[in-house]
Amino acid sequence: MHLNPYGEYAVLLARSLADDWPGTRDGIVERTREFGMTAPFPERPDDHARCRAVLDAWLRVVDAPDPNMRAAILNEQMAAATAFPRLTDHNGEGWHLHYRDVDDDLPRVLHAVFSVGTALHLTTRGMHRLGRCAAPPCTNVVVDISRNGTQRYCSPRCGSRDAVRRHRARQRER
Repeated sequence: MHLNPYGEYAVLLARSLADDWPGTRDGIVERTREFGMTAPFPERPDDHARCRAVLDAWLRVVDAPDPNMRAAILNEQMAAATAFPRLTDHNGEGWHLHYRDVDDDLPRVLHAVFSVGTALHLTTRGMHRLGRCAAPPCTNVVVDISRNGTQRYCSPRCGSRDAVRRHRARQRER
């Protein structure tokens, strides 16, 4: 079975880029490969800046204050992707869906993948399963893929650090 690159993997790619932005276009392409995207992208001189704009737009979804606003922003982003879903078997990898036009450049591909993937993630897992790390001062993105839907931290380290902070605060109160 071929897993579609949309949904969980798309949101995890977006989180990875948000938390550790590559300094070059090649770094972005390398990261897409790490998350299973294999199609080549035509290169444009302003790809790096345009990819950053796509990521910043996606972060508006992450930071939306409530599900209705999150859905409105995401609907706007999906409408702007303006491509019909299509079946493809590029590179003989097996048939799967793409929510983008053939030969789209890297920023347009990321736009389509992030918006559709985030919509699939939130509608199948819950609108609350995307946000920022609950351990101040960390601002990393949290993509909740936990079984019970209660992931609040970007990493076990941040979870432990916040638990220690809360414990020490309780000790001072006594």
